[in-house]
Amino acid sequence: MLKYFTFFFTLIALIACEEKAEVSDAYGNFEATTVMVSSESNGRLLFLKAEEGESLKAGELVAIVDTTQLHLQRKQIEASMGVLPKKLQTTFADIEVLNRQKANLVRERDRVSRLLAKKAATPKQLDDLNGEIAVVEKRINAIQSQTKTANRGILAEKEPMLAQMAIVSEQIRKSYIYNPIDGMVLTKLSEPSEVVGMGTPLYRIGQLDTMTLRMYVSAVQLQGLKLGQELEVLVDSGTEDYRTLNGTVSWIAEQAEFTPKTIQTKEDRVNLVYAVKVEVPNPEGFLKIGMPAEVNFEKEVVGTDD
Repeated sequence: MLKYFTFFFTLIALIACEEKAEVSDAYGNFEATTVMVSSESNGRLLFLKAEEGESLKAGELVAIVDTTQLHLQRKQIEASMGVLPKKLQTTFADIEVLNRQKANLVRERDRVSRLLAKKAATPKQLDDLNGEIAVVEKRINAIQSQTKTANRGILAEKEPMLAQMAIVSEQIRKSYIYNPIDGMVLTKLSEPSEVVGMGTPLYRIGQLDTMTLRMYVSAVQLQGLKLGQELEVLVDSGTEDYRTLNGTVSWIAEQAEFTPKTIQTKEDRVNLVYAVKVEVPNPEGFLKIGMPAEVNFEKEVVGTDD
């Protein structure tokens, strides 16, 4: 009789296990949105606040690359810009001499004009004086024109300097690295005092407050899924129990693909499946990258089972 009871309970346990195995409609693994934060400038890494497992806020200053050379370049440009006003040419002295020469010629012309009226001078003398006055005026105009052209060239040097100043200032700004997203540091790839270059990875950070469960479904199962649909997600809790979470379908592949090798069996190697992403809140940080999970489509969504 004892043997029959033992056989009976064993059979019930096997049936329960089979029913449990048949409950889940799909399987997958959790992923997270990760960002590789890299240096945008060249120099020695003076400061890096990014330890593995540490939570960082978006916009938080996490690293500084040495900017000494850049500040020196900016001071050099500022000094060059300060010299420009001293290089401007002035024609005051030269024009003043010519104006005095012109004034003397005008007085002499007026005197000759009066003498000509009295028949004491010749018209040629008056014409010569008028010609000399015209020559002096042309010389004044030429000097003014040449000076303006030269000064425009000197002032034109300011625009390239301003552009160089903007480039250096932007390089200094990029030497201060701010964390791009709220998340947890997954991998630290650099250390303070190391010399880094543009594009050198510093650390990798992931958004773990909401995890993405990537699963694969058949064409028949796909007919019962739609974007925004809520699903029941089961993750292991202990050796025999499950933790129930709520998930929302956020993405469905438009094209089918062969069954991924990670879930491939001999019988499934020729099957085509569709990738589906399910967003699952992770406020307690219970879910981890790579953790497996099961999904039920038909069952009613329930609250989180702690």
